[in-house]
Amino acid sequence: MKKIAIILSGSGVFDGTEITESILTLLHVAKAGAQYQCFAPNIDQLHTINHLTGEEMQPNRNVLVESARIARGEIKEIKELNVEDFDALILPGGFGAAKNLSDFATKGPKANMNPDILSICKSFAVSKKPAGYICISPALIPIVYGADSIATIGHDPDTASAIESLGGKHVQCNAKNIVIDEVNKVVSTPAYMVATDILEVDTGISKLIKAVINLCS
Repeated sequence: MKKIAIILSGSGVFDGTEITESILTLLHVAKAGAQYQCFAPNIDQLHTINHLTGEEMQPNRNVLVESARIARGEIKEIKELNVEDFDALILPGGFGAAKNLSDFATKGPKANMNPDILSICKSFAVSKKPAGYICISPALIPIVYGADSIATIGHDPDTASAIESLGGKHVQCNAKNIVIDEVNKVVSTPAYMVATDILEVDTGISKLIKAVINLCS
C-alpha cells in the first residue's frame, strides 16, 4: 500500500489550506487504496483572516494547530516527516501555501519557502519520488525543482509570469485537468484558481492523485 505525505498550511482558503481541496485530496488518496499522513509547520500564520468579512483579525493563529482541524487531530509537525517512510507528497492549495509555507503572496518572483518545507520538498525531488501540487501550490514547483520544471496554476497571467520568473515553465490548464512534468515526476492542477464549482475541483484532484500514485516506483 502506497503511503502519501500531505502538507497542510492552516485551515481556510484566505490564510491557510483550502478546506475543500484538502478534504478531496484525503478522500481520493483513500479511494485509491493508499494511506496518508498529514503534516504542517509549527509556526504562526502570516496573518489570520475573518473569512466572513475578509478582514484581518487578532489574535493570530498557529499553522499546525489550525491544520489539525482538517486532519481531525491526526497530524504531525513537519520536522517529523521522514521522506524514506513515504512514496509521494501532496500539497493542497489555499493561500497558506503562498503565505505560510512560502512568501510567494508578498514577494512573487522573488519568493522563498519556509526552510523546513523546502527541505522536505527537495528531499522528495532528489529521491525521485512523485509529488502533486494543487491550486496556488504549483507556484512553489520552480523553487523546489529548479529551471525548466513544469507547472500550472490555470491561466492567471500574473501568477504564471511569476512562476516563469522563478525559472519554471507554465502550462495553461482548466480545473478538470492536470499537467505532468514527467522528468521531475511532479503533477499539478489549478483547482480553485480557476474552478467555478466543486465538481471541477473534484475531477482535477482525482486525476492528480491517480497520476501521482501511478508515478510511484
